[in-house]
Amino acid sequence: MSPPSWTGPTGGTDADDILDRALDDGASPRTGREPPPLYLIDASIYVFRAWHTMPNEFTDTDGWPTNAVQGFTRFLLELVERERPRHMAIAFDEALDSCFRNAIYPAYKANREPAPEELRRQFAHCKAVCAALGLQVLAHTDYEADDLIGSAIVAARTLGHRGIIVSADKDLSQLLHVGDEQWDYARNQRWGAHGVRARHGVDAHQIADYLALSGDAIDNIPGVPGIGAKTAATLLSHFGDLDSLLARVDEVEFLSFRGAKQAAAKLRAHSEAALLYRRITTIACDAPLGEAAPAFHRGGGAQADLDAVCERLRFGPLTRRRLYAAAGLDYAPPASPDSF
Repeated sequence: MSPPSWTGPTGGTDADDILDRALDDGASPRTGREPPPLYLIDASIYVFRAWHTMPNEFTDTDGWPTNAVQGFTRFLLELVERERPRHMAIAFDEALDSCFRNAIYPAYKANREPAPEELRRQFAHCKAVCAALGLQVLAHTDYEADDLIGSAIVAARTLGHRGIIVSADKDLSQLLHVGDEQWDYARNQRWGAHGVRARHGVDAHQIADYLALSGDAIDNIPGVPGIGAKTAATLLSHFGDLDSLLARVDEVEFLSFRGAKQAAAKLRAHSEAALLYRRITTIACDAPLGEAAPAFHRGGGAQADLDAVCERLRFGPLTRRRLYAAAGLDYAPPASPDSF
């Protein structure tokens, strides 16, 4: 039986979300055409969403749950069918407790429970689905999906691509340049570099500093005590970046916001911690990308691999038909015993 359809986009973009193409069409000065997009998918957020929302009634041939891979596959198919991307890469988190950030700051993500084996197995299945469809899979034991996406978008820019990052994660907004987009697929909200301030109160290039100051509870980054999101945005609006803020910290107490004097004292006391946190919140853009770099072309599917994936995950006929179409392959339904 095929799983229920993934709950995807249902509405238009928010009025406050600004796409850079509305301000700067991003067209190539040589051709007058918009740069070709590279779609970069933050897979983990959609695997986890499916894990928590899809009914636990699907199993693979070994009897293990497949609700997350079923939901992720639905999401992926809807995206491919809707956008028909020519350049695409799917980034997965393999560095669950071995990321370079853990060596710098052992408490990084220490507040999270380890993923259960039932979910870990499904991440491997999701990667197998992507590979069988001819999509580029990015994964590394030392770097997170954010780093792989950052490294991919930097590499792709050298070939004239613009990036479309499919994720709701605010950390990834720091990667946006003019012409790039971030797309919260589930809410169907898109924004570009010029739209980051409307969402977070700071510009794209200030996101890492902003998180270092205000903290990120999801990743167990405490930030500077007493410096919340609003104060962090105010400080960065005035000083521009964390380095300038700390170099001119004596000016903070004279700013016209409530608690300025206390904020200055906190910044002096926790300046080294703030710099450490910025090393954690900054996305690395030099991660190894393997054979996928730099073109990230969407290739054709592999018949034998897709056959095996469909059998192993016990996909229903509708999902199989969509998978084969997305892979550019002909689909022949398995023959029933009555046909012989």
